[in-house]
Amino acid sequence: MRIAIVHDWLETWAGSERVLAELLQIFPEADLFSVVDFLSPVDRARLGRSRITTSFIQDLPFSRRHFRKYLPIMPFAVEQFDLRHHDLIISSCHAVSKGVITGPDQLHICLCYTPPRYAWDMQAEYLDRAGFDRGLRGWMVRYALHRFRIADFRSSARVDRYVAISRFVSRRILKCYRRNSDVIYPPVEIPPPQSNPRGHEYVTVGRLVPYKRVDLMVDAFRELPDLVLNVIGEGQEADTLRRRAPPNVTFHGSLDDDARNRQVSVASAFLFAAEEDFGIAPLEAQAMGVPVIAYRRGGAVETIRGVEVEAPTGVFFDTQTPSSIVSAIREFESQRQRITPEACRTNALRFSAERFRTEFQRYVEDAWNDFHLEQKQMATSWP
Repeated sequence: MRIAIVHDWLETWAGSERVLAELLQIFPEADLFSVVDFLSPVDRARLGRSRITTSFIQDLPFSRRHFRKYLPIMPFAVEQFDLRHHDLIISSCHAVSKGVITGPDQLHICLCYTPPRYAWDMQAEYLDRAGFDRGLRGWMVRYALHRFRIADFRSSARVDRYVAISRFVSRRILKCYRRNSDVIYPPVEIPPPQSNPRGHEYVTVGRLVPYKRVDLMVDAFRELPDLVLNVIGEGQEADTLRRRAPPNVTFHGSLDDDARNRQVSVASAFLFAAEEDFGIAPLEAQAMGVPVIAYRRGGAVETIRGVEVEAPTGVFFDTQTPSSIVSAIREFESQRQRITPEACRTNALRFSAERFRTEFQRYVEDAWNDFHLEQKQMATSWP
């Protein structure tokens, strides 16, 4: 059986790339396709691949730095991948890869991280924070997203089976595409047990982009001058956040895995203010025995146990405001003795990479068997 895995794009090493690496562990002989491949040699080595088939967008002007501006033509680009000789296609998708063209004898399973937020329910927020909420440029971007949304909905019908990374994403798939999906949680790196004592500094890890809402954390710590926040990551908002940060907020930029883990493992708690579809970073923190203070929306509700339950692993806040984060931190300080490293790690173990590989491989095998059974039944039912 020839297998193709189609990933949206390869630029940085983030959550979807970690999942892709696990897919390639399950299916090491699969052919890999991507709209563009601008991974560093170090990150590409994590995939174990030297050859990746890319689309024509790879060679367009300025694509290395601005390939996202080609989003309107990406649906067309993935349609050009020649998958005729593959039996099973797995699209690893948060944007366009599910739009590949397949035939009636090919099974297409989409591992969906989310329908594109910027084109669907979070369009207004993205436009507002990017400065495209008014004017001629704003209307041009809105129209481009309108056309992209139409293409996205049409391409959703090309998938035979959807796998969502959380129940939250499953609801979004149903809302946007009117398709049912099965839930398989993505893999989380579970480091060896840590013996480091928890300190009194807080930490957050992630790309410094608008929807992560690191700005709310920075503003919250202006009201908490006796506490310290360490911010790990880079992104388009890095300079703006550094300029507005109070003295008790420290930016560390991008760190390698070991340095990042050392910083997280000694933190008092991990802060998470985004509405994420799943949220791997908070689970990695819990795997190191570190509690999480998180916004009570999205995938975090499925991966963090609040103080209202037995064996809690964190504290929730209900509005994306600095004052709500401040209140949650103060609640955590009063409840921190109830939140043990053992409870945090036990909770994170539910999402291990080994569990993901076992569940996803079994799912694909069952789907393949069901698909061929349906094919045989259809073939024998004709008069």
